[in-house]
Amino acid sequence: MGRPVCRPLLALVAALVLGGCASKPVSKGAAPAAAVMAAAPASATETARVPAAEPEVVVTPVAQRSFDDARGLMRAGRTAEAERALLALTKSDPGLAGPHANLGILYRDSGGRLEPAITELELAVKLSPRQPALHNELGLAYRQAGRFGHARQAYEQALALDPNHAAAVLNLGILLDLYLGDGPRALAQYERYLALTPQGDAAVTKWIAELKNRKSVATVASKEKP
Repeated sequence: MGRPVCRPLLALVAALVLGGCASKPVSKGAAPAAAVMAAAPASATETARVPAAEPEVVVTPVAQRSFDDARGLMRAGRTAEAERALLALTKSDPGLAGPHANLGILYRDSGGRLEPAITELELAVKLSPRQPALHNELGLAYRQAGRFGHARQAYEQALALDPNHAAAVLNLGILLDLYLGDGPRALAQYERYLALTPQGDAAVTKWIAELKNRKSVATVASKEKP
């Protein structure tokens, strides 16, 4: 069953972070993260931990302008220049989550540099642990790197912080469906996602129908007589 992956545009990411942002391995239209510069329910076997309140981080006007400029470069597709600008910010203002988050997303989505992407996104989450969009972005990087258990934990952490974070709901469903083979839980996530998406989503509606049909076929087959 084909799946599009939830991957928000780099430009949208910038909007959530001088703090963080949001991307079925085909990434479906995930809800965009809000730009932040600041420093499904958990699985049956583990309860997602909600981080303690994070300290307030002061964003200087210079840092904000530099971050806005880097976002503009990302929107324009000038990834090499954006990378240099974001790297400079991580050196001059290491306590800000946003530059690390956007740098991680740039690495992940523009060149498939997954290990550096994970490193930057983990730093962003460490600096700003209460941003659900950051956990969702980290989950996407883990999933692309084949670290499915870590991806699930990241999505579940996002949902522990915000149970209505539509992008994380959908991405967890995709992970359960395509990578972990858990159709029933995936179905629940897809239905939850549609409940959070008033405008509807034709692709996810189709995936729900496919999962329900798969379940019906399995039920009928189990009743067959030898």
